[in-house]
Amino acid sequence: MQVKPSQATDMIATYIRAQVVPMIHGSPGIGKSQIVHDIAKQYGLQLIDLRLSQCDPTDLAGFPQIDQARQKAGYLPMDTFPLEGEAPAPGYNGWLLFFDEANSAPKAVQAAAYKIILDRKVGQASLHKNCAMVAAGNLESDGAIVEEMSTALQSRMAHLELAVDSKEWVEWAQDKGLNHKITDYIQFKPGNVYTFKPDHTDRTYACPRTWEFADRVMKTAGDGNPLMMQLLTGVVGEGIAREFSTFCKVYDKLPKPAQLMANPDGIEVPKEPSILYALTGTISHNATADNLSSLMKFVRRLPAEFQVVTLRDTIRRNKPLLAHPDIREWIATSAADLF
Repeated sequence: MQVKPSQATDMIATYIRAQVVPMIHGSPGIGKSQIVHDIAKQYGLQLIDLRLSQCDPTDLAGFPQIDQARQKAGYLPMDTFPLEGEAPAPGYNGWLLFFDEANSAPKAVQAAAYKIILDRKVGQASLHKNCAMVAAGNLESDGAIVEEMSTALQSRMAHLELAVDSKEWVEWAQDKGLNHKITDYIQFKPGNVYTFKPDHTDRTYACPRTWEFADRVMKTAGDGNPLMMQLLTGVVGEGIAREFSTFCKVYDKLPKPAQLMANPDGIEVPKEPSILYALTGTISHNATADNLSSLMKFVRRLPAEFQVVTLRDTIRRNKPLLAHPDIREWIATSAADLF
């Protein structure tokens, strides 16, 4: 059963509290690692990113050593693992040990992970009680480098499969400050947030990871860069880059916020959905406590569903505006829930 990112976050937190190690399955670029990073930040945990596919069995079982005084051999835990008796770093409540690429690990490494995942032991040493564990890996059907996971390892973890939800991704992207043109486009074409197919012929594809790359490229290259189309092709693929670039040309034809404020009752309301999504994004991106009253006169003329889109995006970008009198009045008269 597939779950949305918000559901996955709640489920992972529950598994951790129950002292069960969750394994996140999902296609490449879907946002598995990002969820783990967000959980670590939310709970004040220091993230330890351990790629099982790059490990040797001794990395998990401990390095052989000889105790000359006792005339015995044993295993010395690697300093990767927080053990009982250690103190978290200042500012952290504990650790989150992330076994990424877990099902890309060779069978010998998978077997070495049995003890730490089930018994919380590295050799004979115990993990710190404030150390949580999460694993993640790609799907076998995706053409990624995946080893069949042993049944013994399967039964030591709880499993969930992550699916992309365009609405949740847009909200995440707005919270992270991604370029509003990207989130406007995904609201217009939600299916293009993730276009991965195992048999795709492009060198890359659109996915949460590569849309974040696109945001970085746009911020670095700047508006009007003559190579923007080629730059975007390099991160989201040619087809999506062409469509997104065409969508972005709409913004040049939109009325500017100053024009909307100066003549909110006279400017024509567009009918084309792509233009409406671009316009709502422009308004929400530029709305402030000082100009919102003027902008709201125009917003009230938009189709009802685009009024909701505009104000929801406005508040996600600038949460204090939820208390603005014009938005409170709109909520009361429209009987609409923005969230």
